[in-house]
Amino acid sequence: MQEIKGRYVDLDAREIYGAVMTIDDEGRIASIQRDPSRDKRGWFILPGFVDAHVHIESSMLLPVEFAKLAVVHGTVATVSDPHEIANVMGLEGVEYMIDNARHTALSIHFGAPSCVPATTAETAGARIDAEGVAELLSRPDISYLSEMMNYPGVLHAEPGVMAKIDAAQAMGKPVDGHAPGLKGEQAAAYADAGISTDHECFTAAEARDKLAVGMKILIREGSAARNYAALEELIDEFPDRLMFCTDDCHPDDLMAGHINRLVVRAVRGGHDLFKVLRIACRNAVEHYNLPIGQLRVGDRADFIQVDDLRHFGIMATYINGVRVAEAGAHLLPDHRPEPINNFNCSPKVPEDFRIAPGPEGGKLRVIGVTDGELVTDHLVLTPVLDDTGRPVAAPERDLLKIAVINRYQDAPVALGFVQGMKMQRGAIASSVAHDSHNIVVVGVDDEAMCRIANAVIAERGGIAAGRDEYLEVLPLPVAGIMSLERGPQVAARYGELNGFVRRKLRCELAAPFMTLSFLALLVIPSLKLSDRGLFDGAAFEPVDLWVESE
Repeated sequence: MQEIKGRYVDLDAREIYGAVMTIDDEGRIASIQRDPSRDKRGWFILPGFVDAHVHIESSMLLPVEFAKLAVVHGTVATVSDPHEIANVMGLEGVEYMIDNARHTALSIHFGAPSCVPATTAETAGARIDAEGVAELLSRPDISYLSEMMNYPGVLHAEPGVMAKIDAAQAMGKPVDGHAPGLKGEQAAAYADAGISTDHECFTAAEARDKLAVGMKILIREGSAARNYAALEELIDEFPDRLMFCTDDCHPDDLMAGHINRLVVRAVRGGHDLFKVLRIACRNAVEHYNLPIGQLRVGDRADFIQVDDLRHFGIMATYINGVRVAEAGAHLLPDHRPEPINNFNCSPKVPEDFRIAPGPEGGKLRVIGVTDGELVTDHLVLTPVLDDTGRPVAAPERDLLKIAVINRYQDAPVALGFVQGMKMQRGAIASSVAHDSHNIVVVGVDDEAMCRIANAVIAERGGIAAGRDEYLEVLPLPVAGIMSLERGPQVAARYGELNGFVRRKLRCELAAPFMTLSFLALLVIPSLKLSDRGLFDGAAFEPVDLWVESE
């Protein structure tokens, strides 16, 4: 038996009072006794934070390493979609994540990836059909059906899509959504099909439409997409219908904070403390039926101690009655598995990155990037041509070339143009390229792009940047998307690479590699590039690079 003394934050009674909490030898709360002598002294005791939607792979860390960083910030559980590794390795990848997560105390609750591959307009490393999804959902260690990104398939009731939703409903497991921009009757139809959540809302009006038809909304503040400011107004109005999530959180951001940052921001913004804590600690537990304690007698002892209720400095984190973090340091063990991978493409030559001349007077479809957003614009611009009539990058116009290389087999390189990367020199490349994780490259000339792409190919996965004689690489040997190194080391190296891109390549983006990693994500409007060519995410169909003049 152990005793925890301090100021108890009671979410049910909406009270804060001195208390002594007793935890039994099985890690459960045996009693909570009021102690008025502690009403104004001692650390605050409250339920731990839950990330309601995160792809652990996007941290470039194994689950055991992700956990070490998360628990320091008061996170006790995550709702984790393993579709990043599933798109590379299939069911083997999902099993790899589950097995690794068994070696940490952080409660990681995986879903069955619903869209592997995300679309038929790209090449992934694996395919999980409705039968495979049903097999996963039958497992007790799979808690839900992961985000249904094929929202057109839902709206058109495609048999394969509906079979996956039906399998989840038959087993009483919730279905996560992914439908950026969907409103009105379409949002209602999406919800009627059995979709229960959405984390892609980027306006309050969109979120209200989805709330009105029964969906729950996740307020996301990740490394790439940050929607808190747009959705903040919903917090006091819908505290029982919202959750907090990070979705994609790169290691440097995870070092700095996790769900605790959203809690601090909301409370400092004047929102009701108990409503904020319900969103951060309880709603995901109830929605996904997670076995996470909520500071009630008989519950598992999952909780945190904080120094105050404004800054929320995490003094200690407990999971199942065991202290897993204290004063900014984790208390979790190491575990180093053998890597798995699926990487089969050959080195490229500069000629692979050249685009043939287009029709006379033709214009180019160009991906328009906005810093900090996943949504891109569908631009039509006049090309810059070389002496042979080929379209080329023009850094002075912020017009760069983009390539996506099939990493699973040798195939022609898909090529296009992007505006908004704000990079003046060299090239950057990454095999972290949602969701199929082919190699995506952006650069100012073909030679630089080729050199950087080959650096990633040589490592069988990683992120790289360079110009002239400079070349920097972070290898990612696990499925080409995760490192085997410890979190602080990966975060430091990732930060160095971002700094290299900003200084040496004169890139003005806040997070260039995060932006790069989403330029091949076809399920986010509007224009993206897969290994098979340009894709219009709004119309949900492939499109040509050239637009002929009228």
